[in-house]
Amino acid sequence: MQNTDVLIIGSSAAGLATAISGKNNYPDKKFMVLRKEDKVMVPCGIPYIFGSLENSDQNIMPAGAKFDGLGIDHQICEVKEVDRQNKVCTLTDGQQIQYEKLVMATGSTPKVPTWMEGHDLENVFTIPKNKEVLDMISKNLNGLNKVVVIGGGFIGVELSDELNKAGKEVKIVEILPHVLNVAFDTEFAEKAENILSDRGVDVRTNSGVKKINGEGGKVASVELESGEKLEADAVILSMGYKPNVQLAKDSGLKITEDGFISVDEYMRTRDESIVAVGDCAEKRHFVTRKRNGVMLASTACAEGRIAGMNLFKLSAIKTFSGTISIYSTAIGDYAFGTAGLTEEEAREENFDVVTGSFEGMDKHPGKLPGTHKQIVKLIVARESGIIIGGEALGGVSVGELTNLLGFIIQSRTSVHTLLISQIGTQPLLTGSPAAYPLMKAAEMAAKEIKFNGRLK
Repeated sequence: MQNTDVLIIGSSAAGLATAISGKNNYPDKKFMVLRKEDKVMVPCGIPYIFGSLENSDQNIMPAGAKFDGLGIDHQICEVKEVDRQNKVCTLTDGQQIQYEKLVMATGSTPKVPTWMEGHDLENVFTIPKNKEVLDMISKNLNGLNKVVVIGGGFIGVELSDELNKAGKEVKIVEILPHVLNVAFDTEFAEKAENILSDRGVDVRTNSGVKKINGEGGKVASVELESGEKLEADAVILSMGYKPNVQLAKDSGLKITEDGFISVDEYMRTRDESIVAVGDCAEKRHFVTRKRNGVMLASTACAEGRIAGMNLFKLSAIKTFSGTISIYSTAIGDYAFGTAGLTEEEAREENFDVVTGSFEGMDKHPGKLPGTHKQIVKLIVARESGIIIGGEALGGVSVGELTNLLGFIIQSRTSVHTLLISQIGTQPLLTGSPAAYPLMKAAEMAAKEIKFNGRLK
């Protein structure tokens, strides 16, 4: 029987972050990581293997090299069962590994709408994180020209744009009023939808799918609830992911009513020897405190770092206080980012909010090559002035601007504090200091608070 101090099941973002953080904080402890696949995909890069990247080999996470460099053992295998009483994991090949601490980082799997007629036809695909399956899908898509993507979230939008780049005739079907409508307010979602359409993707919103029709066992068309039939050589189901918790469930760990492994703010399960991180672990929203189903690599890495730091000694200041839901994506030359609550979500949750928006430029002067318009919107709690959400649209700089919005929300910064903060600007890198979109949006929100206060 093998022995280790910390055994980590899964080596995608959460498992990798836990192993590295844990080893850095407890260098004398022995760490072992188990993974099913020889090559682990970079989750966020998966849509790009269908267009921008030549193949899936260009989207591999360098997990093995990272582990070897830190002295972390790693094995390619699969865990069959966990004996919590004796702290032993049994592998599918019969080998056993004893542990002191166990980390569940088992990730998620695509949702398959088994209720939908035709979901099991040939050339109907989901997008898992498994390299072999993705290579099979990519190979099968060769020669299939008409592709219907069902689901207009981030994966659906990015995949549709990539397949369009690759010369496919792509239609995306979304039941909500707009693509990306869960993550962005309407004015941003509409812009994303229009850009996607201008690039050649046929966008169908407010459209539910009745069934997938087939001929000879293969996809022939997608039938909408309106009765319209969309011809299709292939269908990609991009309808979200579900936590992979079967091993945890079989081990007797508590699973929440929405299907995640129950954890506390230190990422501990009800078993003091086991923690869970990443897509499989329970989450709450940073602002609303409600349970939240967000599955993001950035969130998973934060959880992994927190779990790694607290494995053998708890720190009251190193806790996971909820997901901020920081998303970003790019469609052509345009980048979109969002963090915290949208205005629509905030109002639905009964927050009393004001907003501030500003459209400026990401360089100054605006005639510099590569200059892009930049729009920033802040969602602010009226009473306190605390910023609880933000959205941005612009060029590539929006990626880091979105991270900044996340920092602002997590530190519970107010618009008043933001307005007296100092910023550094440079013509080729940022907007003008006199018209910096983030600051101007804060100015607009502060003005709204003041104006409404007078009305009261």
